[in-house]
Amino acid sequence: MRNTWLFCQKELRSYFNSPVAYIVLSIFIFITGFFFTSSLFLMGQASMRPLFSLLPVVLLFFVPAITMRLLAEEKRSGSIELLVTLPTRDWEIVLGKFLAAWILSLVGLLLTLFFTFTVTTLGDVDGGETWAGYLGLALLGASFAAIGTWSSSLTRNQIVAFIISLTLIDDLLPVLPMSLAPVLQFLSVSYHFENISRGVLDTRDLIFYVSLTFFMLYLAHNTLESRKWK
Repeated sequence: MRNTWLFCQKELRSYFNSPVAYIVLSIFIFITGFFFTSSLFLMGQASMRPLFSLLPVVLLFFVPAITMRLLAEEKRSGSIELLVTLPTRDWEIVLGKFLAAWILSLVGLLLTLFFTFTVTTLGDVDGGETWAGYLGLALLGASFAAIGTWSSSLTRNQIVAFIISLTLIDDLLPVLPMSLAPVLQFLSVSYHFENISRGVLDTRDLIFYVSLTFFMLYLAHNTLESRKWK
């Protein structure tokens, strides 16, 4: 795990030693704050529902934006070959980069606590529902980061990695046959988040996010490892 943490630290430094993290986080908070306050005043009541309805959509673009460079940039610059010559394993590289992206997404979610405190000053807010919602967002961010890590492992182009992430994350229910809707709905990340955001902590939803995250990291590891056979 030491190597994993070293890769995570390296990636976090690359985010915060450049304008990337600050620009992305600023845009994240601005968009969230603008639409949240607008919907809050329209509703005229203190509720976390508008925030929990908005944040998954913002994360849909925010997380792929921070994961698209993870492995794609290493491939483009050729530094991936240097990484693999180090005394480390492929899964440590994948896990370290994933953790860095997930931590950055968690920082973005922590910044939204300001909106939560604002709502609590305006009225009574269900604490259990609020913290369940944030747990769901953290799990959602982890699954998005894992999908983005795999997408980044598939290409050298960051924009292509971003588009692949959006395609995999976004729900395809509207364009698929109705007969497949029940099964595909269960496989939808938004479907499971809706349950958690209502304060219902069902083990099936938690297992879904954990399984999806590990499966995507497994695919990223296999994609990275496949270069040895070329």
